[in-house]
Amino acid sequence: MKLPIVAAALALSTATFAVSAPAFAQDVTGLWQTQTNGGQVEISRCGNSLCGKLVNSDHIKSDPTIKDTKNKDPSLRTRPLKNMQMLYDFTGGPTKWTGGKVYNAADGGTYSGTITVLSANELKLKGCIVAPLCKTEKWTRIK
Repeated sequence: MKLPIVAAALALSTATFAVSAPAFAQDVTGLWQTQTNGGQVEISRCGNSLCGKLVNSDHIKSDPTIKDTKNKDPSLRTRPLKNMQMLYDFTGGPTKWTGGKVYNAADGGTYSGTITVLSANELKLKGCIVAPLCKTEKWTRIK
């Protein structure tokens, strides 16, 4: 008699996990703390994809008018870093988004990227020139 009760409890437990896991995974939007330069990136939905803008960083705090001086495109070097879109065209979900681009103002390069949700408050951002030449960072949710 105990076996059906244990099986039912296990099934209920598994069903609860299956429902709750995607709930956090779908909500990648919000404000995220990067690992470098005190960066804060706001990820939002842009149509059917994800995008992200640089809201703050150590450089922006020092000089709110700082420009994108290292951009490989000379015509973009006068744009401000504050609120600059640095993530775009990420599709997929609910736990992994691919096909996106990551702009790195530190070197002016744009890289292929993926975003993977690790938990409700942590994600992994990976940018690659060409695999295996990649850099990965873990970002922590601010809000």
